[in-house]
Amino acid sequence: MSGILLIHVVISLIAIVSGIVVAQGFLTANRHDRSTMLYMVTTILTSLTGFLFLFHGVTPAIIVGSLCVLIFIPTALARYRFHLAGIWRPVFVVGALVLLFFNCLVLIIQSFQKIPALNALAPSGNESPIVAAQLALLVVCLLVGYLSIRRFRPRLIGI
Repeated sequence: MSGILLIHVVISLIAIVSGIVVAQGFLTANRHDRSTMLYMVTTILTSLTGFLFLFHGVTPAIIVGSLCVLIFIPTALARYRFHLAGIWRPVFVVGALVLLFFNCLVLIIQSFQKIPALNALAPSGNESPIVAAQLALLVVCLLVGYLSIRRFRPRLIGI
């Protein structure tokens, strides 16, 4: 594994773990300020370090990375510029969860490609085990998103 790839993977895993902590905070109305900062920084670094790999045309990875950067901008603004006020609370919740979804989706895809036991279950990447894992991730993210919008109502930052 090359140095930049190792750095990218470690940053991505930190983003996923800290993102899960942030999502748990949504469900309990806890902002988890430090975990949120770690999540936001590692999430954007995941996307940006992904662009450092050799470019071989537009790939699904380039599209996902670009989408994540575009989603990150209003999500970061909602949290750090607009302090979760008004419409910016759901913008932050949805943006943060969509970014976590994409990070976990890439983890699932990469795991099925790189881990021999998983690759044996889905060698071409479109067999039922990988589709089931992706579907389960989507259902969990939608459920957490729905509950988070209803429950995450922290005091406004700075008030």
